[in-house]
Amino acid sequence: QRVNVTVRSGLPMVLSGSAEPCAQLVVSSIGVVGTAEQNQRHSSRFFDVLTAQLGLGPERIVIRFYPLEPWQIGKNRTVMTFL
Repeated sequence: QRVNVTVRSGLPMVLSGSAEPCAQLVVSSIGVVGTAEQNQRHSSRFFDVLTAQLGLGPERIVIRFYPLEPWQIGKNRTVMTFL
Protein backbone atom coordinates (compact mmCIF):
# COMPACT_ATOMS: atom_id res chain seq x y z
CA GLN A 1 0.00 0.00 0.00
CA ARG A 2 2.80 2.42 0.72
CA VAL A 3 5.25 1.57 -2.06
CA ASN A 4 4.94 2.69 -5.66
CA VAL A 5 7.41 1.77 -8.37
CA THR A 6 7.84 3.27 -11.82
CA VAL A 7 10.30 1.75 -14.26
CA ARG A 8 11.30 3.60 -17.39
CA SER A 9 13.66 1.53 -19.49
CA GLY A 10 15.38 2.55 -22.68
CA LEU A 11 15.80 6.21 -21.72
CA PRO A 12 18.90 7.94 -23.02
CA MET A 13 21.05 8.63 -19.94
CA VAL A 14 24.55 9.88 -19.31
CA LEU A 15 26.25 9.22 -15.99
CA SER A 16 29.73 10.54 -15.20
CA GLY A 17 30.19 11.53 -18.84
CA SER A 18 29.40 8.05 -20.18
CA ALA A 19 26.36 6.79 -22.06
CA GLU A 20 27.11 3.19 -21.06
CA PRO A 21 24.16 1.42 -19.40
CA CYS A 22 23.27 2.99 -16.08
CA ALA A 23 20.38 3.41 -13.67
CA GLN A 24 18.93 6.06 -11.42
CA LEU A 25 16.71 5.21 -8.49
CA VAL A 26 14.60 7.93 -6.93
CA VAL A 27 13.30 7.15 -3.45
CA SER A 28 10.78 9.40 -1.73
CA SER A 29 9.17 8.52 1.54
CA ILE A 30 7.53 9.91 4.65
CA GLY A 31 9.72 9.44 7.70
CA VAL A 32 12.02 6.82 6.24
CA VAL A 33 14.69 8.67 4.24
CA GLY A 34 15.33 11.71 6.39
CA THR A 35 18.86 11.16 7.72
CA ALA A 36 22.28 10.24 6.37
CA GLU A 37 22.35 7.17 8.62
CA GLN A 38 18.99 5.93 7.33
CA ASN A 39 19.95 6.55 3.72
CA GLN A 40 23.31 4.83 4.10
CA ARG A 41 21.52 1.64 5.18
CA HIS A 42 18.92 1.95 2.41
CA SER A 43 21.59 2.73 -0.17
CA SER A 44 23.55 -0.42 0.67
CA ARG A 45 20.48 -2.62 0.29
CA PHE A 46 19.30 -0.92 -2.90
CA PHE A 47 22.76 -1.23 -4.46
CA ASP A 48 22.84 -4.96 -3.61
CA VAL A 49 19.53 -5.52 -5.39
CA LEU A 50 20.19 -3.23 -8.35
CA THR A 51 23.66 -4.55 -9.12
CA ALA A 52 22.43 -8.15 -8.93
CA GLN A 53 19.25 -7.60 -10.95
CA LEU A 54 20.56 -5.16 -13.55
CA GLY A 55 24.09 -6.48 -13.93
CA LEU A 56 25.52 -2.98 -13.48
CA GLY A 57 28.53 -1.99 -11.44
CA PRO A 58 27.80 0.27 -8.48
CA GLU A 59 29.59 3.12 -10.24
CA ARG A 60 26.82 3.07 -12.90
CA ILE A 61 23.99 3.57 -10.41
CA VAL A 62 22.85 6.74 -8.66
CA ILE A 63 20.23 6.87 -5.90
CA ARG A 64 18.46 10.09 -4.94
CA PHE A 65 16.57 10.26 -1.65
CA TYR A 66 13.74 12.72 -1.08
CA PRO A 67 12.16 12.98 2.37
CA LEU A 68 8.50 13.96 2.22
CA GLU A 69 6.05 15.39 4.68
CA PRO A 70 2.61 13.78 5.04
CA TRP A 71 0.87 16.87 3.68
CA GLN A 72 2.82 16.51 0.41
CA ILE A 73 1.14 13.24 -0.62
CA GLY A 74 -2.49 13.09 -1.66
CA LYS A 75 -4.44 9.85 -1.36
CA ASN A 76 -8.10 8.89 -1.10
CA ARG A 77 -9.30 12.47 -1.62
CA THR A 78 -7.17 13.85 1.23
CA VAL A 79 -3.50 13.97 2.22
CA MET A 80 -1.52 11.43 4.22
CA THR A 81 -1.60 13.75 7.27
CA PHE A 82 -5.21 12.72 7.82
CA LEU A 83 -4.95 9.02 6.99
